[in-house]
Amino acid sequence: MRAAAQKVAPVFERSSYPLEHVDYRLVETPEEKDDIYRLRYRAYLREGAILSSESERVTDRYDDLPNNFTFAVYIRGELYSSIRISVLTSKWRGSPSSEMFADLIHPELERGKVIIDPTRFVADPDKVRRFPELPYVTVRLGYVACGHFNADIGLANVRPEHRAFYRKVFLQEPWGQPRLYPGLIKPVGLVAAHYPSIREKVFGRFPYMRSSAFERRMLFQRRTGGELSLFDEGPFERASVVPLD
Repeated sequence: MRAAAQKVAPVFERSSYPLEHVDYRLVETPEEKDDIYRLRYRAYLREGAILSSESERVTDRYDDLPNNFTFAVYIRGELYSSIRISVLTSKWRGSPSSEMFADLIHPELERGKVIIDPTRFVADPDKVRRFPELPYVTVRLGYVACGHFNADIGLANVRPEHRAFYRKVFLQEPWGQPRLYPGLIKPVGLVAAHYPSIREKVFGRFPYMRSSAFERRMLFQRRTGGELSLFDEGPFERASVVPLD
């Protein structure tokens, strides 16, 4: 009995500031990527979103595109979740949502809109119950990206049963009916919001969605030759740096 009890990890105490023990890390090395691909596989398989595979990994062609940023979320030093942020412009259109909902997204890009497309949100199925705020601190990265890249539209590509969460947090409304994405066996639909219109409302309800210019720069920098350098070319001409959201 005692041995079994020792295997059960304690649930973290609720904090008034959910980011207190959170560490966001941009995933870039082969080892870091492999950890995330394995985490995706475990999470998707547990929830019945994919079929089992010999590789026990989930990846796609978008993972290595320059307009895509994959993050690992660590809680007290342990990997808990991951999300990928795609920055879409008229020049850079590579993302799952842009492929699935080209009829909705590409016209907006043609008008010069900047769109943030967070996908591949997964959580470790063996740890998720320990930290109830995990969904909030993970999807926060999409909101931070909206501020950093001066986005017009923030998306979420989710299953129908998860729409209520995104409406609650980001005031996002349905934009595209559920469709099947290659590799998944459950359809996902698009929800969206005009970021400038809902920005202050979200901050008022969830103050920890705010971010500093320093945090944004550190999150969206690439490591080059062992040093951090701002990746400010290509799709990121509109990236703005302001003191504080």
